Amino acid sequence: MDLWTHAGGVVVSGMGPQRLFLIVRGSRPPHEWVLPKGHIDPGETPEQTASREVFEETGVEADVIGALGNESFTYEGRQIRVRYFLMNATGTGIPIEDREVRWCPPSEAETLLGFESAREMVRLAAASDLL
Repeated sequence: MDLWTHAGGVVVSGMGPQRLFLIVRGSRPPHEWVLPKGHIDPGETPEQTASREVFEETGVEADVIGALGNESFTYEGRQIRVRYFLMNATGTGIPIEDREVRWCPPSEAETLLGFESAREMVRLAAASDLL
């Protein structure tokens, strides 16, 4: 069995104090703010999944900079293991999914995100020396 079942991205745009983070409304009620992520398809690397999911959910094209962190939880009796990547926004297109998307500074992202694990990923990205 593969180590990761899902992958996602912490997408950043801008530099220094102007740096903004990308968050999206969850697809299921109560539609909390989340980081874009999704299932790893057969034959796909976690990095490819992160890029695909970010684009499908938000319409943002982003390059993977590096691995950022991991999350593990149980959902509907299944063990979910997520690999998150720090990503740099490079362009925009038309998203496949119809979700509310928001760019915000790290402090606002931390306030809005509905899960502590997502807030921790934003803190890791904001402190990263990879950007």
